[in-house]
Amino acid sequence: MKRFTTNILAVLSFAAIVSCSEIKFGDSFLGDQPESSGATMEQMFSSPTEAEKVLNRAYLALPYGIPTSINNKLGVNILESLTDLSQSFRDNISDGPMKYYYNGALSANSINGSAAYCFGSETDWTAIRYAWLFIENADRVPGYDNAEKQRRIAEAKVIIALSYFEMLRYVGGVTWLDHAVDVNEPMTFPRISFAQTVENIVALLDEAIPALVWKEDEIQDGRMTRAGAMALKFKVLQWAASPAFNSDRLWHPQADEYTCYGNYSAERWTAARNAAKAFFDEVATKGEYSLIQPEEATHEARRLAYRKAYYDRGGSEILISCRHGYQASTHSSFIDQRYYSGPTLNYVDMFPWEDGTDFPADFDWKHPSRQPFFNYDGSNMVPTRDPRLYENVACPGDIYCDGTAAPVYSNHPSFKDGSGFLVMKFVLQEAKDRNNRPVQWPYLRLAEIMLDYAEVINEADGRPDDTAYRMVNDVRARVGLGPLPAGLGKDAFREAVLREKALELGFEEVRWFDLVRHDRQNDFTKTLYGLRSKGNDLNNPTEFTFEKITLSGRYWQSNWDTRWYLAPIPQNEINKDYGMTQNPGW
Repeated sequence: MKRFTTNILAVLSFAAIVSCSEIKFGDSFLGDQPESSGATMEQMFSSPTEAEKVLNRAYLALPYGIPTSINNKLGVNILESLTDLSQSFRDNISDGPMKYYYNGALSANSINGSAAYCFGSETDWTAIRYAWLFIENADRVPGYDNAEKQRRIAEAKVIIALSYFEMLRYVGGVTWLDHAVDVNEPMTFPRISFAQTVENIVALLDEAIPALVWKEDEIQDGRMTRAGAMALKFKVLQWAASPAFNSDRLWHPQADEYTCYGNYSAERWTAARNAAKAFFDEVATKGEYSLIQPEEATHEARRLAYRKAYYDRGGSEILISCRHGYQASTHSSFIDQRYYSGPTLNYVDMFPWEDGTDFPADFDWKHPSRQPFFNYDGSNMVPTRDPRLYENVACPGDIYCDGTAAPVYSNHPSFKDGSGFLVMKFVLQEAKDRNNRPVQWPYLRLAEIMLDYAEVINEADGRPDDTAYRMVNDVRARVGLGPLPAGLGKDAFREAVLREKALELGFEEVRWFDLVRHDRQNDFTKTLYGLRSKGNDLNNPTEFTFEKITLSGRYWQSNWDTRWYLAPIPQNEINKDYGMTQNPGW
């Protein structure tokens, strides 16, 4: 009989349960956790209140894209640092981008928590373990209202589905646990195929969707809902239909049934389209979800509406929200490290002018024909670009998180060399913007589903229709941009959608997955640029001079291998012989 001696074993023991004293949320459904002092099964399911502590523990283990004390992947860095949107400049021993990716050093023998994903060590298994514990023991809880119990069971199934979706995106088909594994049972859990993993995830969501409420009220906000589960189902099917995995051409010479379908089927795009249509049909019937709109037709109002869409809990746009804390200090480790990474000029150049016209690819930075970020009107710095640029990126001339001029120009007293930009998203302009506002990770929001629906229509039909255009144009209109040009072909429309997603969902862990699933090898190998700027004043500059600079190269630029699309499986996991296998190329 084999035993799990892998890292996964940690989630199979009650001893690993954290103390409620370690977690202070303020959410009614996340306030208590099972005690680490050794609660028995009888105690854990002795009442609805105690039982829901088990479910709450599963919620707490959901993915969170901003580094926190619970989730510190990439060494206090962000996934976008592995894409063309951002560059990391910190070279400490635990810094994943510099130590594992930019130099190509990541391997099955070296992978750890500083990587983007380390199979067996992530909190996904914790979420799955406690969700199954809840499902299998909910019926033994005395006094549990049946309707509420069924809703909570459905929530647990969505948590399991989401956790497996994370694994699917990072490693492909995986070991599948369909119950709360006991440490005394034989530990034989073979890896299942990519196709079977997709089917299993969708089946869990289909079971859960009917029992969930469409949208929770303010008190219960943050729980899994029918809207969130339907949107997640669509995302799973979109991933499965995407070119890297749904193709007659293997994405890697060693790609196998665990990491792709191995063939192309147009029906996979149709299935994704149907799932999206079902979601939007339900939105049309039940309402309650819509894009948050600006209160007036000004740049600042549009920027604030966009901020509410991703930063604020509740509202009409968040479909799945993950939470690691209640106070703004939850993001403190990320904010404290803000000087060590920066958006690329490649990303900044994607943002159009404020009227929606493209920023020119051949813009002359030494002799600009117009101001690229702000015009000074004698008293104020007036933005010239898409409002989302300033909410995602601290640009020369803007105000940053301490309420002073952003230190991104070379003669600023606090300037640190880098890309010439800083991340603004989740950091925000001033401390007052963060104070007394509960934070979240917007795992899935309406704008993303709208843009993805436009994509799958285009792929399924071979061209965009009126619905596809409307989805993209509505997202653009929220920030004051005009519609896309009419008559775009399939390829041009796909490019427009992928760019719009980068603008709308920057630093929300979307770009990496878009590049992977669309097999965008050129975006991993292209030269990345920054911008050197100098202000006409030390503390309050109103004009700048600019110089386009080349950022330090990445190993990928001359040694690209598509194996990077999926993470290596730690060799010590494979050696334990419970059923996991290695990914292509590793």
